[in-house]
Amino acid sequence: MTDGNRSYWDKHAKNYDRSMSLLGRPIPRMVELAGEATRGLGRVLEVAAGTGLVTPALAAGAGEVIATDYSAAMVAALEQRVRDAWVANVRCEQADLYALRFDAGTFDAVVAANVLHLVPDLPGALAALRRVVKPGGQVIVPTFCHDESALSWVVSRALAVTGFPGHRRFTANSLQQAVEDAGVRVTRTETLPGLIPIGYVEGTFGPG
Repeated sequence: MTDGNRSYWDKHAKNYDRSMSLLGRPIPRMVELAGEATRGLGRVLEVAAGTGLVTPALAAGAGEVIATDYSAAMVAALEQRVRDAWVANVRCEQADLYALRFDAGTFDAVVAANVLHLVPDLPGALAALRRVVKPGGQVIVPTFCHDESALSWVVSRALAVTGFPGHRRFTANSLQQAVEDAGVRVTRTETLPGLIPIGYVEGTFGPG
């Protein structure tokens, strides 16, 4: 991840939740699905946790959640949300998903919500997630799909003018294909409607 991208998210962390009032229609269903997928699991890693929109739902069903983001300002907001929610089984850390410090096969699941369209090296990002998940472990990667509809196409181009650091524009189908190409056996998909829809993709990493 680039320093320029990090600076963008540091700058916009305080306004991120407010921006979700415009783009956040798919978020409640995304959070519900991610919570269901990780319920009953032991250790869950959340990368690109941002301000923690998903984190409390993961913590409600998993034994332990390590929630990370590479922006220091996002981590500060994340920590505040965790404190406000009185959640005891979450640890917040600053981390780059390309350089995760955890041993291989450490987690029962990894959650990477709304980040795959932002990473400069998509295969490298998915490989980094695969490394830290146990064989057969869950991967949950819901992602904004900027090319899913004519409206989302227009909104995405407008966001680009503001300096939004996107690297690719998915449709729900192209997102699923990219995840499958990384070795994920997809077990659940859903397209969540909104100004920019979210493609919810869930599956398991096989051995190897």
